[in-house]
Amino acid sequence: MTKEDLRVAYKNKRRSLKDETVRSKSIAIANQCLNLPIWDQNVYHIFLSISKMKEVETEPIIDILMGKDKRIAVPKTNPLSNTMAHYELNDRTSFLVNSWGITEPVEGIELKAEDIDVIFVPLLAYDVHGHRVGYGKGYYDRFICTCRLDVITVGLSFFEPESIIIDNESTDMPLDFVITPSQIYDFRRT
Repeated sequence: MTKEDLRVAYKNKRRSLKDETVRSKSIAIANQCLNLPIWDQNVYHIFLSISKMKEVETEPIIDILMGKDKRIAVPKTNPLSNTMAHYELNDRTSFLVNSWGITEPVEGIELKAEDIDVIFVPLLAYDVHGHRVGYGKGYYDRFICTCRLDVITVGLSFFEPESIIIDNESTDMPLDFVITPSQIYDFRRT
């Protein structure tokens, strides 16, 4: 399927999920994350879920990160440049909801992309090769390109992979892992 076909299909699939299903599957995904080989890292970037889009709820993963005393970065988008800044999440971080319904930090300690060790990446769909389909603005592909080569990327999905996304581009950054409620997919290139 094409990216646009997958966007339509997976937005509809997510819309059909009940809130309690989103919650329970999100907790299962967080529990699966504990089995990843990522816990010796220091700085973790994680998106803040858009509940109206029925995204994987990231609060349980944030709780795990806090419990492990990890530094956490959350994104703030710049729609004029289609880029993101990354702010440390702490007790003093204040938030506003932007025009897209995304909760973002207002200000705080900005972290550089090259300081980030692990990125939890939102997605709509992905294939068996680790290629993902997002909302189509390219924020995460551009962000990942600015990170160190050894950054670890982890997609979060309620669903299993597609066999192939037929219109991948050279700027699309494949993921290292995708976590579902029942499985970890490892796409690292050896």
